[in-house]
Amino acid sequence: MLRFFKQNRNKNIEHTQDAVKPSRDRWFGKILNVLQSSKLDNSVWEELEEILISSDVGVETSLRLIEELKNTVKEKGLETGEDVFASLKESLVAGMEPENAESVWMDETEVSGPYVILMVGVNGVGKTTSIAKLAHHFTQEGKKVILGAADTFRAAAAEQLEILGGQIGVDVIRHEAGGDPGAVAFDAYQASKARGADVLIIDTAGRLHTKSNLMEELRKVHRVLTRLEPQAPHQVILTLDATTGLNGLAQAKSFKDAVNCTGIFLAKLDGTARGGIVLAIKQELQVPILFIGTGEGVNDLAPFDTRDFVESLLAPIP
Repeated sequence: MLRFFKQNRNKNIEHTQDAVKPSRDRWFGKILNVLQSSKLDNSVWEELEEILISSDVGVETSLRLIEELKNTVKEKGLETGEDVFASLKESLVAGMEPENAESVWMDETEVSGPYVILMVGVNGVGKTTSIAKLAHHFTQEGKKVILGAADTFRAAAAEQLEILGGQIGVDVIRHEAGGDPGAVAFDAYQASKARGADVLIIDTAGRLHTKSNLMEELRKVHRVLTRLEPQAPHQVILTLDATTGLNGLAQAKSFKDAVNCTGIFLAKLDGTARGGIVLAIKQELQVPILFIGTGEGVNDLAPFDTRDFVESLLAPIP
């Protein structure tokens, strides 16, 4: 169902390069120069540690990466900065690569009705915009898409989704503000099935991860969908705002516990120099990043490819 996202590899790489540019220019692009600047002594490791921690990789993950790199240098007898740099890249790729990378975001589950994607996240992370990006790309590949406006909590949320739906040419199923989100999910699924939709993307209320009643409401939406189709939702995608850095991890852990998130849409990556959050997410959550937001337009997203990301992030600054 998601296979089409890899059809234009060159465009995906360009989007990834654009997204990581602030992080590369501010932090990661300096790494090769640091490794080449002098002998591999404590000052080099300390400077590398500072780069990683400052870019929001996180203290624990940063220290572990450096310790692993030190061991590799010793075991393989690496002497040049170029060799150490290449080893670091391979270590980062290996650390973030899922066991079966091809299947993570290229889900080919056979379904009797629409392929259901449940989008979750806190307020202000760019969730609704991310939904529009996904819907647009599905429609560009000839898929019939319907959106479910199950955010009945925020004023004008359904109206915003309707406007975006109109712009990209997809139907939106909604109820009145303050209604039952589970009922919206039910009606959206039934409408999608009746109209022969390929994909149903359901928006949910942006909720604080500390609000237990709102998290229970989210579980209810999940249960409603599962009763309609045992495999649904086929994806539960958590939208995180990359500009919040490590603060987003606490949110992610709560959502993972509540609804078993299957993947992450990392929005606004182009707007921060804290690209190290990508490494921290993988280490802390063991939940794959499926997509990255690379700008404000509906075309500005890319499927997350570990090697493309690492190569783009660590590309040396001339």
